[in-house]
Amino acid sequence: MKKLILLAISLCVVFAWGCSKKVQTEPEVVVVEEKEVVVEQPAPVVDPMAVYKAEYDALPVTHTVTKGECLWWISEYKHVYNDPFMWPMIYKANRDKIKNPDLIYPGQQFDVPRYGFDLEEVKASRKEAGAPWKALEPGQDAVIPAEMRAALGYSF
Repeated sequence: MKKLILLAISLCVVFAWGCSKKVQTEPEVVVVEEKEVVVEQPAPVVDPMAVYKAEYDALPVTHTVTKGECLWWISEYKHVYNDPFMWPMIYKANRDKIKNPDLIYPGQQFDVPRYGFDLEEVKASRKEAGAPWKALEPGQDAVIPAEMRAALGYSF
């Protein structure tokens, strides 16, 4: 029995020593994948005036009257002038179609002037429409040509 226990212990020792001994094998090769490195270019400098000009040029140059509209409301639309006091600009550009600015009819198509006028004409139109004398220049929210906006010192 002693021999059997001694044999069991020696087998355990040999087994433990064999597990702890590192088996030498060929070196392990690790493959590292190549990564595509994206170098971000600095964002291009955007000219706010050029963006405004592009948006302004994309605005409609005509408006078809619908039931219940008046020149005041039409000029107040954001896609027209965003300024109700500029309605005389539409009236002057469409005198051949408008006999009385208080009487416009559904279906009439009016030209919306975008260029060909200066700040003095805008001031005269605003004055004619009843704008207070202290506010004859169009407001900062008015949709006007970029050059006029810059001359007034408004941001883009």
